[in-house]
Amino acid sequence: MNRTRLAPSPTGALHLGNARTFLLTWLWARARGAEVVMRVEDLDGPRVKRGAVEEALEDLRWLGLDWDGEVLFQSPRAAVYEDALARLRAAGRVYPCVCTRQEIEAAASAPNEGDEGPPYPGTCRGRFASADDAERATGRTPAWRFRVDEAARAFDDGVLGLVTRDLARDGGDFVVAKKTGEAAYQLAVVVDDAAQGVTDVIRGDDLVPSTPRQLLLFEALGLPAPRFAHLPLVRGEDGRRLAKRHGDTRLSHYRALGVRPERVVGLLAAWSGLGARAAVAARDLVGDFDLARLPRGDVTFHAADDRWLLGAG
Repeated sequence: MNRTRLAPSPTGALHLGNARTFLLTWLWARARGAEVVMRVEDLDGPRVKRGAVEEALEDLRWLGLDWDGEVLFQSPRAAVYEDALARLRAAGRVYPCVCTRQEIEAAASAPNEGDEGPPYPGTCRGRFASADDAERATGRTPAWRFRVDEAARAFDDGVLGLVTRDLARDGGDFVVAKKTGEAAYQLAVVVDDAAQGVTDVIRGDDLVPSTPRQLLLFEALGLPAPRFAHLPLVRGEDGRRLAKRHGDTRLSHYRALGVRPERVVGLLAAWSGLGARAAVAARDLVGDFDLARLPRGDVTFHAADDRWLLGAG
């Protein structure tokens, strides 16, 4: 049985860009009789907004999207991630790192476009015999980095085709656990994709740099890796990824204004080459939906789109 996942993060409200990715993921699954599991990626505690989990799930239900089974939350799964980290330590695949707190803390969350930062220079690789040694030598509690020993990694993407990434350019050795011992994004999603039996990951192409890292972790942990498909992003008229600077595009905003979900789905469908801009229910788009037919370019959110949603265009 093929299975994909919806994985909202409650660090902010869902907007039209998130919604398009979730809709296309759901359509891919339902068109193939695949299962859809739900995971709430709520590890980034300080950034998790009160009520955001409930709002995200309600937004998705409002759009007409459903999922199979219970919701999996990451926050109670610390012991599972610690077990995975222990396995990586035992295999010599990770090492303690005492470098810049800002960089380590940032690694707790899924990276956004342009957030990769400069390549890690390997300052702490081979420097300490153990975490205790690192703390004694520096007075700092270390995080843990995964050793990247490959120059490049290629993978077959369901939308982009063959993708080859320069692993050094994408950051080199990367953080898998914060100094608190909490799992960072890369480790947590690998462990959870395997635990939930995910065979296909569909997400925005800003996460392409994360895919080789996750493939390395799947291999190091002896876990089956899913197939990946990365979708073009929704951008504002300035070419930047859709965000608050482009106005209020939250689903909750349109819901509060009385916009019907079929109108939102119709806009997302039009952006995705699934027909003319017209109100439509998500279930009516399932048919013979195929990611291969999607336009390859990024989508631009125009002021006219907002007016159309509000019935003024």
